[in-house]
Amino acid sequence: MAVCHHQVPFKLFTPIPPPNPKPIFRCNLSLPSRPTLLTAEPEPLYTSVKAFAPATVANLGPGFDFLGCAVDGLGDFVSLTVDPQVLPGEISISEISGDHSSKKLSKNPIWNCAGIAAIEVMKMLGVRSVGLSLSLQKGLPLGSGLGSSAASAAAAAVAVNEIFGGKLGVEALVHAGLKSEEKVSGYHADNIAPALMGGFVLIQNYEPLDLLRLSFPLDKELIFVLVSPEFEAPTKKMRAALPTEIGMAHHVWNSSQAGALVAAVLQGDVARLGKALSSDKIVEPKRAPLIPGMEAVKKAAIEAGALGCTISGAGPTAVAVTDNAEKGKEIGERMVAAFLKDGNLKAVASVNRLDRVGARLVSSIPR
Repeated sequence: MAVCHHQVPFKLFTPIPPPNPKPIFRCNLSLPSRPTLLTAEPEPLYTSVKAFAPATVANLGPGFDFLGCAVDGLGDFVSLTVDPQVLPGEISISEISGDHSSKKLSKNPIWNCAGIAAIEVMKMLGVRSVGLSLSLQKGLPLGSGLGSSAASAAAAAVAVNEIFGGKLGVEALVHAGLKSEEKVSGYHADNIAPALMGGFVLIQNYEPLDLLRLSFPLDKELIFVLVSPEFEAPTKKMRAALPTEIGMAHHVWNSSQAGALVAAVLQGDVARLGKALSSDKIVEPKRAPLIPGMEAVKKAAIEAGALGCTISGAGPTAVAVTDNAEKGKEIGERMVAAFLKDGNLKAVASVNRLDRVGARLVSSIPR
């Protein structure tokens, strides 16, 4: 681990691969508004399983509430065990560990994002004969703008589904995750969908839910520089700052930038992607002033060679993009320095690639 000149940890993350890669999603989806429930209760195939779900960057500038992507190396783990001490058909949260902010999370499953998603999947599967014990390992801080609640929900949904043999498809898992997101941070899929599916995901419609996977070319390099300051930006507070009316000129501008962003993803054009990502005129101008130093951080990123920079999700994490990992380190150091100088905030920078797999099983113990 290298240390930048402000003595703030700087991390270059490597992928977290599953032992047997099992992408949850392979093609575009038009999801039913109500997932079909299984008619027969499945038997658990494993005594215990462990699942991982990646962090996500939502909005990506002009893609507010309809565009997001998964990033590699950061995320949450959920371990799940068939537990005779837990009432049949129920979930018990035995442990929450990891990031210091995880101490704020409730162990009551109906008030915990992982618990809510796990319960929903159990209902869909029709599980009534066994109880499950869940352990959540947080790799993402709360209120970071990196899809913390979605990562927990996605990992829990996959863990429950896989312990019973993977009976449900991604459409059901997304719905389960949306139930969790609705209670925790609002009914939006731009975090939970990419957390489950990997890559870039566009939400075309919510009623019925209609998701479109955008494939970034395999032969192109896309690097995310994520800089998270020691500052919490609750989603509800950041959403309250949004304008209630939008002028036609800004609507046209943001629509054109969102279109350019989608085209850039499909073409692997990181320069165009970065330009569009930096061009939001509706959401970012209202949120940036609420995050100390954010405007200076964006300027520092661009001056250091970033191809674009914006707020990740609701913030306070800033996300910059480049096509070179070494350049990403320099960009991250400059962004950390700007947060300290202009926002009086310590920050941690990490360099991450696109996660193309999404939530997955990483270990299991057969019965």
